[in-house]
Amino acid sequence: VPGAQDLVDFSPVYRCLHIYSVLGARETFENYYRKQRRKQARLVLQPPSNMHETLDGYRKYFNQIVGFFVVEDHILHTTQGLVNRAYIDELWEMALSKTIAALRTHSSYCSDPSLVLDLKNLIVLFADTLQGYGFPVNQLFDMLLEIQDQYSETLLKKWSGVFRNILDSDNYSPIPVMNEDIYKKIVGQFPFQDAELEKQPFPKKFPFSEFVPKVYNQIKEFIYACLKFSEDLHLSSTEVDDMIRKSTNLLLTRTLSNCLQNVIKRKNVGLTELVQIIINTTHLEKSCKFLEEFITNITNVLPETVHTTKLYGTTTFKDARHAAEEEIYTNLNQKIDQFLQLADYDWMAMEPGSKASDYLVDLIGFLRSTFAVFTHLPGDVDVHSTMSGKVAQTACMSACKHLSTSLMQLLLEAEVRQLTLGALQQFNLDVEECER
Repeated sequence: VPGAQDLVDFSPVYRCLHIYSVLGARETFENYYRKQRRKQARLVLQPPSNMHETLDGYRKYFNQIVGFFVVEDHILHTTQGLVNRAYIDELWEMALSKTIAALRTHSSYCSDPSLVLDLKNLIVLFADTLQGYGFPVNQLFDMLLEIQDQYSETLLKKWSGVFRNILDSDNYSPIPVMNEDIYKKIVGQFPFQDAELEKQPFPKKFPFSEFVPKVYNQIKEFIYACLKFSEDLHLSSTEVDDMIRKSTNLLLTRTLSNCLQNVIKRKNVGLTELVQIIINTTHLEKSCKFLEEFITNITNVLPETVHTTKLYGTTTFKDARHAAEEEIYTNLNQKIDQFLQLADYDWMAMEPGSKASDYLVDLIGFLRSTFAVFTHLPGDVDVHSTMSGKVAQTACMSACKHLSTSLMQLLLEAEVRQLTLGALQQFNLDVEECER
């Protein structure tokens, strides 16, 4: 690579220095030279206003600064005292603070993670180059850790969109598997083992829907993206591990968690979808230990090492599951209310009817078909027994409780001033139907 002496003609400087020295006015020239170069340094350190828009803007800015200091370093080593170390150090101090301030401002405008990553690589080159000339660059590496937080934020924003697309385009039904190739492909994307399912003939179904392997793979992609930033930052493997785990925790507890909660709270989400979300989050929760291993394999920092940050993925998926369960119970109660609005008791009836009221027969029919959804949960034993069992039981309890309270309210309404025995007997028929 050509050095400063190959690219710049230094002879005018040497000639002037020689003439002034011969005339006995060397000091005048030294002062003049240093004063002019200080002014030029200030010009060089002015960043262009749109520097943050392209990588070329940053590159040009860094090249100017490197050029300036490489020239000064050459003058320091080829002239006796025209500049000295103290003068260069003072200039570098000023340059460093101005450069860092400019980078802080401009990088904060940047919302594209790949541009932030390219900028980081440029800053590392810039710092390593100047360090090669003996300039202290620790502050630049400290600032890169600040930019890393911002990079992490831009990544989280990007992945928020990625997760939203995955969840919006999912069909919320188990993935059908027609042959061995498809089976192997899915198992290759997502850590899932089930001896029972393996024995079954094709076609068969995975218990979870498409979003499980897709979300899992995107979490891994995010981890790779985090790792890219930590390269060449002269960090220890523990620091890299800690950084990746902290960013991944934010991805899980904030970004993915919000996306899941939004899907669960959507107006048009039905019971089957909610049940599928419960199954999906159970499988994703189980996969967290594989994500832990994935990070360990990348950073070579064993999980039992002191200070290793744990992944909080399990809580994210537990919370989403509880939210989906709550939504199921709320939905059921709202449906029960809609049927109860059709209740039309004649409180003054002389004789009861021969059978339970129509609205109630319809309501029980609805509940029966609803609970059938829970029995269609996947076959893997632990998920099946805990998921369908627990959620269905709680939903059933919650529905019965809500129905009994609501029926009691019908009797005790202020408008009901009088009751005949016939009306009470009809009401009793309905309660017995519920019990049955």
